[in-house]
Amino acid sequence: MMLQAIDLALIIEKLILIVVVISASLVIAMYTTFAERKVAAILQDRRGPNRAGPFGMLQPLADGLKLFFKEEIIPNFSSKFLFILGPALAMMTAMMTSAVIPWGDKVELFGRTISLQITDVNIGVLYVFGVVSLGVYGIMIGSWASNNKFSLLGGLRAASQIISYELAMGISMIALLMVTGTLSLKEMVVQQQQTHWNIINQPLGFLIFLICAFAECNRTPFDLPEAENELIGGYHTEYSSMKLGFFLFAEYINMFISSVIMATLFFGGYDMPFVNESLLSPNVAALVGIAALMAKVICFIFLFMWVRWTIPRFRYDQLMHLGWRILIPLALFNMLATGGVILYFGK
Repeated sequence: MMLQAIDLALIIEKLILIVVVISASLVIAMYTTFAERKVAAILQDRRGPNRAGPFGMLQPLADGLKLFFKEEIIPNFSSKFLFILGPALAMMTAMMTSAVIPWGDKVELFGRTISLQITDVNIGVLYVFGVVSLGVYGIMIGSWASNNKFSLLGGLRAASQIISYELAMGISMIALLMVTGTLSLKEMVVQQQQTHWNIINQPLGFLIFLICAFAECNRTPFDLPEAENELIGGYHTEYSSMKLGFFLFAEYINMFISSVIMATLFFGGYDMPFVNESLLSPNVAALVGIAALMAKVICFIFLFMWVRWTIPRFRYDQLMHLGWRILIPLALFNMLATGGVILYFGK
């Protein structure tokens, strides 16, 4: 009976954590749309959204309600089941990545020590890559099911782009794994707390990972799958109402999760620099860690937005040239150089 009670308590803990993480991700993605419009306004010397609520803070809710009350249109010649499955799969894979991310250190509540990580698997990095790879299926299924040539072209572009840039991203990660010796994200954060951040060991690996993250999220200058001046609206041309909202939300959730992963892998995750967490109480240390992680994530999200409104979109041949002829050779060089340094210095 005692064992059953412990298991039940653990299940309740994890369910609450899943609900909190998903809710927080959705709220952050919602307000990232607002932040992007404000950043764009500042860069273009205008005001941005300022009508809905104080300082325009209710604009994301207004946009969400507008999408929710729009008419659901399913084209006559589309594959209806797959047409609905596409955005659902895109949204689901965007949310699943958060399962292995350590959001903070342990907290103590009601006499229990609770880990702020849904599951600490020892292949966390592989899990992230696997789920991210599934994300393109949502775009591909939705674009093919639309029975629209512009949507299909957008889907094909998304698939070829993600395949091209995942190679460079994976090779850049191999160099990092050679240094850390683990695939667990939690273990990587603990190592960085005890020594120094991985950005010091792998600056080139981080740069390659960052560029590939832009391509994986379909963000400018890699937003060719939804190039509106070429493909009308890309893979979501035929979508409306909440199905369109799911695709748009999935992009912003991917951007948020990518920022969290980059902060975790290269910038110490929830590690606050120049602060000795062992001197603080566990709950205060956990709150400080969450604040540190969110501060790093905000910096990355701002970088995503800054690049969007600064750099023009690549041509398709430039996109492929960068992926296959520049990033993959650079990632291979970084991997070989890292291996050589580890062998030479005996680490």
